[in-house]
Amino acid sequence: MNGENEDARGMITVSGSIMEVQNALVEDMFTSNSRTGYLLISYADPGENDMLNIGWDTLLIDQFGEVISLCSITKGTYVNATFSSVMTRSIPPQSNAYRIIAMVDTTSYRITTDRIVWVDTDNHFIYTGNPNDESEQIRFVISSATQIMDEDGKPLTDVDLKPGKMIRIKHASFQTASIPPQTTAFEIELLSS
Repeated sequence: MNGENEDARGMITVSGSIMEVQNALVEDMFTSNSRTGYLLISYADPGENDMLNIGWDTLLIDQFGEVISLCSITKGTYVNATFSSVMTRSIPPQSNAYRIIAMVDTTSYRITTDRIVWVDTDNHFIYTGNPNDESEQIRFVISSATQIMDEDGKPLTDVDLKPGKMIRIKHASFQTASIPPQTTAFEIELLSS
């Protein structure tokens, strides 16, 4: 995504026990479950690489602030990383990542069509699924960027969303491991049936 003819990799900055690098190049990535694993990154210092351990507490987002899975970050992706200054003495050194912002080409998404179970307008959530079983529901976060419309594309608000109504939701492909799982809604279309 960065200039094809020039190396845009940044330098590491240190602030207390926190290290940061802008535009680090992902040289390698490993994950066994799409959420934990490691990234091998390089930055402006020639020959310098660090291995960032990605755990459940690591915030993984794209350049738009949307939560992503580790699988979305591939070799050749540029990332902005915040990580611990405590590093192993291995080659390459390893550190725990706190936040990774990946400059991904496109935001991946999924589409879910289901009935509304509950609308929490105070906290900007909408729930779909089985009204009698929380484990069979999904909680969608409605942000200021979420578009709500009818089938003809006319704008609506979250006040127009009522329990029992059928909706089609374009949402992030990654969900939290909570019950019910939570994800971000990009578009909500209120269906007439």
